[in-house]
Amino acid sequence: MPDLLRTLLAPMLLVQGRRMFARMPRLDAPAALAPGPRGEGPPLHLLVVGDSSAAGYGADRQEDALLGQLVARLAASRTVTWTHFARFGSTVPKTAAFVAKQPPTAVDLAVVSVGLNDVIAGADLGAWLDGYRSLVADLQTRFAATTVVVSGLAPVGGFPALPQPMRFVIARQRDRFDAALKAWADAAPGVVYVPTGASDDGPLREGAVTVAEVMAPDGFHPGPRVYAEWARRAVAAWDADSRA
Repeated sequence: MPDLLRTLLAPMLLVQGRRMFARMPRLDAPAALAPGPRGEGPPLHLLVVGDSSAAGYGADRQEDALLGQLVARLAASRTVTWTHFARFGSTVPKTAAFVAKQPPTAVDLAVVSVGLNDVIAGADLGAWLDGYRSLVADLQTRFAATTVVVSGLAPVGGFPALPQPMRFVIARQRDRFDAALKAWADAAPGVVYVPTGASDDGPLREGAVTVAEVMAPDGFHPGPRVYAEWARRAVAAWDADSRA
C-alpha cells in the first residue's frame, strides 16, 4: 500500500519535493573538530559515518553536533581519537562506496547515520537493507569495529519542512525502513540500533517537546539538543554492548 500510494501521488510529490528543497534555508556544515586526542583513560578510536546529520548540519559548532557530543561523552572515561566520514546528501550506496575507498583504520566504535535520503528518493527496501548490511560488514571487517551503532531514521512525520501529502507518504515509508533496520540490527552480532526520535526515555520522549523546538532552522536537520540526546543514547548502547 505505501508503494502504491507513492506511485499514485508521484507527480505531486515531485513538485512538492523540488519546491521544498528550493525554499529550504541553506545550512553550513560546522567547522571540523579540533584535532584530538581528548580525555584520559584507555584508548578508544571512534568512527562516525554517514550523511548530513552525521556531518553535523544544524549545529553551529562541531562540538554541539553528533561527533563533538560523542567525543565529549566518551572522553569522560577514555582517551578518544576519531575519524569522520560524513557528506551532505549521502545515501547508503554512496556512503558504502566512499568508505570502501578509505584506507582501513582499526576502530573500537563506529556510529552510522544514513538512510533517510534513500527513503525520500524512493529506494527499494530490500536493496536498501542489503546495502546497509554491506556497509556495516565493511566496518566490522576492514575497520575491525567492535561495536557498530546504527542510528534509527529520523521521524519525518514531524518535520516542519515537509508539506502534506509528502510528509504523510514519506513518514509511512520511513516507518517501514526503520522497522526493518531495527529488526536486522537487533539480530546482528556487534550491531546496536538506537532511535534518534521520540522514545520512552530522555528529553525527546513523546510529549516532552515538539519536533520543531529541537530542530535546525531549516525544519529538516537536527538541532544541538537532538544531537546531545542522540550521542547519549549511542554511548549508552556502546557501553551496554561492550559489557555484555
